[in-house]
Amino acid sequence: MSLAASVIDQGIRVNCVAPGPVWTPLNPADQSPEQIKEFGASTTYKRPAQPEELSPAYVFLASPVCSGYITGVILPITGTVGE
Repeated sequence: MSLAASVIDQGIRVNCVAPGPVWTPLNPADQSPEQIKEFGASTTYKRPAQPEELSPAYVFLASPVCSGYITGVILPITGTVGE
């Protein structure tokens, strides 16, 4: 938020996406089969997100038409109610 306030006069918007667990092909490479079974289970959806479930958030924040009046926000995409 501090950075967003610092650069707003230069026409720069600063926002971020805070994802929860996201499934990628790398997951099996760095986790045991037991960990993979539980990956994302603590979310409300009981599963990790797929990358295509997050990508619209990045497009939304990148588009001046959609979010040109938004700066200094954190958009949580956690798969959990209220977070």
